[in-house]
Amino acid sequence: MKFPKEIRIYCKYCKKHTLHTVEISKKRPRRTLSHGQRRFLRKMKGYGSFPKENPKGREKSVKKVDLKFKCKECGKKHSHGKGFRIKKIELKS
Repeated sequence: MKFPKEIRIYCKYCKKHTLHTVEISKKRPRRTLSHGQRRFLRKMKGYGSFPKENPKGREKSVKKVDLKFKCKECGKKHSHGKGFRIKKIELKS
C-alpha cells in the first residue's frame, strides 16, 4: 500500500486541520519488570511447572502497522486510531 508522506488531518493540540508528516512507529522492547512479562519469563524457565512452548515460528504473517503523525505547526506527534494490519507499506512523496 502506498501512503503519502504528508497528509492534512485534524490536530488535537492545535484544534484545527493542519499539514502532518507521516512516519511508521518502531517496535519497542517489552517492559521486563511488568507483572505479565515476569510471569512469562518465569514460566519459560521451565522450573516448577511445564514450560510454555517456545513462541518462535507461530507469529502472524501480517504485522500491525501504527502510523505517527507530526503536526507541522505545533510539532506534536500523535497517532490516529489503533493501527491496521498490512503486509507492506510504502511512504510516497
